[in-house]
Amino acid sequence: MRYFCAILQALCLLTILLATRLSVYAALSEDALPVLEGIIEASETVELGTQSPGIVDRILVERGDYVKKGQKVVLLKSNLEKIEVKLAEAQIKFYKNKLERSLGLFKKKLAAEIEKVELETEVEIRRLELEKARELLKLKTIRSPVNGIVLKRLVAPGEYVEQEAQMLVITQLDPLYIEVIAPVRLLDRIKRGMKARIIPESPAETEYIARVTIVDQVVDAASGTFGVRLQLPNPDMTIHAGLKCRVHFLETARGESL
Repeated sequence: MRYFCAILQALCLLTILLATRLSVYAALSEDALPVLEGIIEASETVELGTQSPGIVDRILVERGDYVKKGQKVVLLKSNLEKIEVKLAEAQIKFYKNKLERSLGLFKKKLAAEIEKVELETEVEIRRLELEKARELLKLKTIRSPVNGIVLKRLVAPGEYVEQEAQMLVITQLDPLYIEVIAPVRLLDRIKRGMKARIIPESPAETEYIARVTIVDQVVDAASGTFGVRLQLPNPDMTIHAGLKCRVHFLETARGESL
């Protein structure tokens, strides 16, 4: 009989422990951040134009090509600009030689000091004109301002482009942005710097880790939601922009991010 009572006591204790653990798990489950849906977007999309109007000479990239920041992508015809540079170089060389030949006369007081000042001023003017001509020539070479992928090609060789006309659209895919719309009840839970697991909508459903960079402080009253942006590194360009994804925010404790 005593043995039977001991078994009953043990069973009661085990039942209490299991119930306690289940209640803790339930509380933790209720306290955990929900999985939200997001959209993977390019971090920047550039509509590439030109400050200098002209005729397209060559297009060095095609749609889908990867380009690096500073890479040449479009060349405009620049024959006149090259001539202007050569002319400015010749002029500055002429006035420099003239100034050097006159230095002896200035030292011997055989020429007025005002003539020296005038020649030095002329040399400086020609130097500035050469600098201007070189800058105008640089404008005929269009370079990519970002590392990214050519999304659109909007012009063809031989086409005349106006000032600031769009020629290429380049999208930057490293890093990527994850845009999430979260319910207002999570406003005090999602913090900048918090990490999240990102599962893109794809057959493989590979997981990635992103970090929260922006939490909107203005709530949309109509929907009761606010915006969150996460940044996702994509150095090998294997993650595609435009996909939907699941976002699982990671917490170690309430209000404390990993």
